[in-house]
Amino acid sequence: MPSSDNYESVVGKANAEVASFGGRDKSLIARFHHALHTTPALVPLIVLLAAIAIFGVALGSKFFSPFALTLILQQVQIVGIVAAAQSLVILTAGIDLSVGAIAVISSVVMGQFTFRYGIPPAIAVACGLAFGTAIGALNGWLIARMKLPPFIVTLGMWQIVLAANFLYSQNETIRSQDIAEQAPLLQFMGNKFNIGGAVFTFGVVFMVLLVLVLAYVLKHTAWGRHVYAVGDDAEAAELSGVNVSRTLISVYALAGLICAFAGWALIGRIGSVSPTSGQLLNIESITAVVIGGISLFGGRGSILGTFFGALIVGVFTLGLRLAGADAQWTFLLIGALIIAAVAVDQWIRKVAA
Repeated sequence: MPSSDNYESVVGKANAEVASFGGRDKSLIARFHHALHTTPALVPLIVLLAAIAIFGVALGSKFFSPFALTLILQQVQIVGIVAAAQSLVILTAGIDLSVGAIAVISSVVMGQFTFRYGIPPAIAVACGLAFGTAIGALNGWLIARMKLPPFIVTLGMWQIVLAANFLYSQNETIRSQDIAEQAPLLQFMGNKFNIGGAVFTFGVVFMVLLVLVLAYVLKHTAWGRHVYAVGDDAEAAELSGVNVSRTLISVYALAGLICAFAGWALIGRIGSVSPTSGQLLNIESITAVVIGGISLFGGRGSILGTFFGALIVGVFTLGLRLAGADAQWTFLLIGALIIAAVAVDQWIRKVAA
């Protein structure tokens, strides 16, 4: 029979080993959660790399070619630009349902000012950018000053801008050939250049630069910290000295400007100025934001995550198309990714609490 002291020593060592194992296990989970919490773009990046690997193995060189991979960038450039604008708004715990309509009416203003009034294309483009910014600023003023819900304001603005778009353009499409002959500047974002077999457009370059600039601004400037603070807790941000109203107005105005740039890129992408283009940009931009890991509750997320989210949609769309699958599979998988992304966000928020 072992002595009482020896027995207690053995039991103590066993308990210590169990506690140590449990501590290591808990520490691993905690580290994983911490990585997800501090780097929201990590999950969409993992999903993006996994999707590229799966389609690359399944389709081989048909998918892993410079042309195919840059084609994804060309396909998502408009959604990526609009999603960047949507990201800023959602980071403040808002939402903008008018982003697509702003992009389209900005492109219509650029086209109509050039062809209807004979204004030089450079000035017409500047007017379109200013028009988009003004609509965004009006959204921000109604939300920040009048204290109206973002969903209601932007839903109403979407209807107003959509109607104004058709009324002003008289449902007229300006043909690609006419633009190419008389105002090629309007198609500038669609101009292509080749690097080692990979085909890029200036719209793609603009999208990538926009994401990088916004990522830097949100992380390293006072304005960026204010955006996150307002989305996390507007009242606490106000008490800490943040001008919440000014921040919200600036966010929506900047979102309007970015959407206007998307309208310019849209002309380059489709070649023409059409009031019926970009009908799904609202939903597609929110899809990219959610899959990209930005919390719909505001205050958490990364613009890089949104960029990865847009690329995920592009990879699935092109991969399934090259595989000869029915287009409905794309919607099914994207829908599953949306629900999974929200579930992951809820888990992160619950564990962090």
